Order: sequence, then structure tokens, then C-alpha cells
Amino acid sequence: MDSSRFGLLVFTIAILVSPAFSDLVLSKVDRRIHLTSHIVRISSTLKVENAGPETVSEVLLAFPDLQAKNMAYLIATPHEGKGKIKNSVAALPVQATNPKDMPPALTFYSVSLPKGLAEGDSFTFDVLVVFTHALRLIPEQITQADIQLVVYQESAYYLSPYAVKVQSLTVKLPDSRTESYTKLENTKIHGSEIKYGPYENLPAFSHSPIVVHFESNQPFAVALELVREIEISHWGNVQVTEHYRLIHGGTQSKGEFSRLDFQARPNIRGASAIRYLVANLPPMAHSVYYRDEIGNISTSHLWGDSKKFTELLIEPRYPMFGGWRTAFTIGYGLPLQDFLYESEGKRFLNITFSSPMVELVIDTLIVKVVLLEGSSETYLAATFPVKQRQETKISHLDIDGRPLVVLEKTNVVPEHNQYFQVYYKFNKLSMLREPLMLISGFFFLFVACIVYMHADISISKTSASYLATQKLQEVQAAIQQVQNVISNQCLTTHDKLEASLRDLSRTGDIQTCKATRKAADGLLKELSKELKPLLTILQSSPSAAQVFPKVEELVAKERELQEKVMVKHSTVVDGYEKKSGARDIENRVALQRQKLIALRLEVDDLLDFIDEI
Repeated sequence: MDSSRFGLLVFTIAILVSPAFSDLVLSKVDRRIHLTSHIVRISSTLKVENAGPETVSEVLLAFPDLQAKNMAYLIATPHEGKGKIKNSVAALPVQATNPKDMPPALTFYSVSLPKGLAEGDSFTFDVLVVFTHALRLIPEQITQADIQLVVYQESAYYLSPYAVKVQSLTVKLPDSRTESYTKLENTKIHGSEIKYGPYENLPAFSHSPIVVHFESNQPFAVALELVREIEISHWGNVQVTEHYRLIHGGTQSKGEFSRLDFQARPNIRGASAIRYLVANLPPMAHSVYYRDEIGNISTSHLWGDSKKFTELLIEPRYPMFGGWRTAFTIGYGLPLQDFLYESEGKRFLNITFSSPMVELVIDTLIVKVVLLEGSSETYLAATFPVKQRQETKISHLDIDGRPLVVLEKTNVVPEHNQYFQVYYKFNKLSMLREPLMLISGFFFLFVACIVYMHADISISKTSASYLATQKLQEVQAAIQQVQNVISNQCLTTHDKLEASLRDLSRTGDIQTCKATRKAADGLLKELSKELKPLLTILQSSPSAAQVFPKVEELVAKERELQEKVMVKHSTVVDGYEKKSGARDIENRVALQRQKLIALRLEVDDLLDFIDEI
């Protein structure tokens, strides 16, 4: 016997010796446990009678603490037939209570009756309790080819502080295949249903443990966290964005995954895997999208019409086995007129609280309602308790930020997907804030462009920066002219004189050679005159203080080069006039030639240096 069953046995012994709580009697109890998914739902129909003289206005419901910690939802309504909870029927007030002289390890809830029960009166009501994480996975690990087996523990007798005259229990399974189940007196199995009872005249706190070990290949879709952001726009839209962190809460998968086996036989080689998820969106949902952390996903389908329903079927990138996780986002828009109303000078948003996903358990649900900037006096109205806080969200064109109502709840099931309301005040004139900001922005932009096109933004000719720029430009122009005169004219003239000497050695025409020297001499004198004003500009300008010494040295070297070239030219021409031999002439100008080569190299170096400054 394992520890959990031993605990149930000890608990049974403890409560069997406890006295009845009051003169109330449950004349008939009919329970139905639905185990067709990983969410356990127990619907009960209770007929209560007052056998005592005092009027009774409340009925206690008892649950073991181990079971109560997994309770997600509890509702009681007047009986409308066949033990079904009618959404149109007003629920009876239910609240947690702690009555005195009760057995330990029990959690109690009090159901307030519509009117007090006098002696002999009776009242029938339905109770729906929803539990999450109530199924034990045995075995705890399976391969891709194995089926998923789970265990559920309960009591065949209805646990109540009141005596029960007649009661029965029906356990609804996903299918007829079971590993084992507890067999008691009056136990029958019909297909996928196990029936216990009827049992009669049971005292208060009667308890008879039962264990059902059965096959359940239903996907155990659990959202570790879901963040829903609902943003209101008074321009006609409500945008809903939902961020999911999902896990398959079923039996852990072991071994390698074979995509080939899964594709070939998905109902055998992956019977309990999550292959797709279904979301029932509001009828008028539009602009629906689905993506994960990588990007858009094409494996999604949307059906429906504008009046009845909109069904979104989405497939993860891979089939999810036990323990596997994924994260994705879905979003859609809703027409504002279907969800925003006005009442007593206030506006209120009326929208569903939980996820539209079918049979999804949510460990932590965070709902963020983003109101318009300028909204005030916000408050929440919900049919179940939730944690709430106020925050601010800064978005585009916001100044003070938008009020953000944050709601948080743990252990959420589909039954929580009820409408809630967020009330707030909002001045209609505030809607003009953003359009006016845009209009003003474009207006000032156009004005600035017009001013820019028509304004003279050039630098003043009397400003210091303008004068400094002009001086710098004059210096640069003077340096450029000096370089052009020396490199393009003076040095070119020197080259012509050298060429005339080569022609003289070839032709012996002395007169032509003399004429070339005379023309070159006149040209060089004119160029020397051109350089004087340029040197004056550079000498007088502070901007040329760094480069002027090099320019001055360049001019001096060029003049020295002129003199050497003229001396060499005269020496050669005189030799030809005196009819001296070629060797004699060459010996007379050899030293001059070496000096000319050295001077020419110095001039070229100075030109390169000045050009780099």
C-alpha cells in the first residue's frame, strides 16, 4: 500500500468517528466525475432537507486538503435538470469558511441558499468543481510508441458533514480501456463509464477510497505563463495579443523521436502528443496572426463567420510530447462597438478574461488592459477574485502614458473564461490630442522647410570666419600659381635650353642655339617678375607662415638652377664658336652638369613637399 492510499485510510478512520454537523440531511446525491481530459470536473446534484426545528440558510461543502489545493473553480447554482450548470442561472454565493469542531485535513466552503430552509423544507442545487494537476502519471516516463496511463483517486461516498440517504457516483473515462479500478459493492462498468452505487443511509463524513488506472491519450496542454494584452483604441478597434509559454504536462517522453514513425502512424507512434491547438475566437475577430520566436508560421487555419464563431487551429513547429515546451504568440483585432459600452457617464470594456484555447490549463495568467491616455477613475468588476494593480505604458505620441490595469490569477481553467468589465472615465476631446499633435508636427515641418528655402543662411562677408576662409583660399591659390610657374614654365624652359644644345651637337647651327637662349632668357625674366607678387602675398599672410620658407627656398633654388643652365649653355656655344673638340667641350661642362642634376633634384623635392602640405 503506497503512502497516499495509507493517508486516505487514516483520514477515513478519523472522519468516521466525527459527529454530524447539523440537522441537515442530503436526501439524494448524484455525482459525475469527468476524466475525459487532463482537467478533472466533478458535477454534483445535491438535494438537501432540513430535519431540525431551526431555519438553515447555508450548506457546507467539504473537500480533503490534498484535493482542495488543486481546486481551480467552484460554482453552485439552483438545479435546472439533469445536473447541468446553466449559464443563464444566477450562481449561489460561495465562500471559504472554517467551522468549529470539524475533522482535520478538510477544507470547507459555505453555499448560501436563496432563502432559509424551515423544518421539512428541501432545496436542490448543482455544484461544479474543477481540478487541475489531479491526475497522477503512472508510469512517469514512456517512449514514443507507448500509451499514456494515469491514475485518479476519489471516494465512492460523497464526503459531507451531513448524513446522506441515497447517493450514486459515475466516473466518465476517455474510452473503455482501463488498467484497473476499485471494485466495491454495487459497482458496474458500461463502456467508458464506471458506476458506483446507489448507496443508502450513510453517516456524515463517510469515505470509501477508489482508484482508477486508465488510458488517457488526451494532450495535457499547460500554459506555464500566459500574458494577454488588450489595447483599446477609440478609433474603432480592440487589439488582443497573447503570449504563451506552453508545456505538455503529460507523461515524460524518453528515447529518441522519429519523425518518420510519427508521420506514418501518428495515432500509434505519438498518440498522446500535442499535434495542434484550437482557439475559439470571438465571431468578429479579424487580422488574426500566429507566430513563434523564430517568425511567422504558415501551419494555421481559420474558419468561421461574422455571427457565430471564429475557430483558429494552430500547429506548433513540431509535435509536442510529454515535457516538451514551446512559446508562441497569437493576436487578433475586435470591433470596438461590440465590446465597449457607456453607462452612467463612464465607459466600460466588457471582454472575456481567459484564453480562447480549448482545454488549456494556465498556471499563471496575466491580463493587461491598456486604456487610452487621459483615462481616469478606473476600476474592475469580475465574477471571481483576481489580483490587480495599476501601471503606466508609454506608447507612440504619448505624453503622460496610458493607464494599464494588470490582472493576475493562478490555476486558471476554461471555466474562468467569463466576461469581466473595466470601467473608466474618458473625455471625448482627448481623442483629438494625437491628431492635433500630428497636424501641428507636419505644419511646423512645412514652415521650417519654407523658411529654409527662402532664408539666406550664407556666412556674412564681414565675419571673421569668412575673412579667414578668404585668406586661406588666397594663400592656397598663390602657392598653386608658384608651383605652376616653376614646374610648368621655368623647368620647361630649362629643358628647351638642354634640347637646343643637343640640336647644336647634331647640326652645328650656332645661331639657332643663340636665339633659343635669348628667348629663354627673356621668358625667365618675365616669370621672375610674376613670382614677386605671389611671394609678397605669402610673406604677408599668417596662414602661410608654415609653408612660406619652403616656397622661398624653392624660388631661390630655381634661380640658381637658371644661372647654372645659362653658364653651361654659354660654355658649350663658345666651344663650338672656337671650333673646340667635342671631348674638350665635354670636359669643360662635366662639373657643371653634376651641379645641375643635384639642383634639379632639390627643386623637384621642394615641389613635392609643398604639394603635400
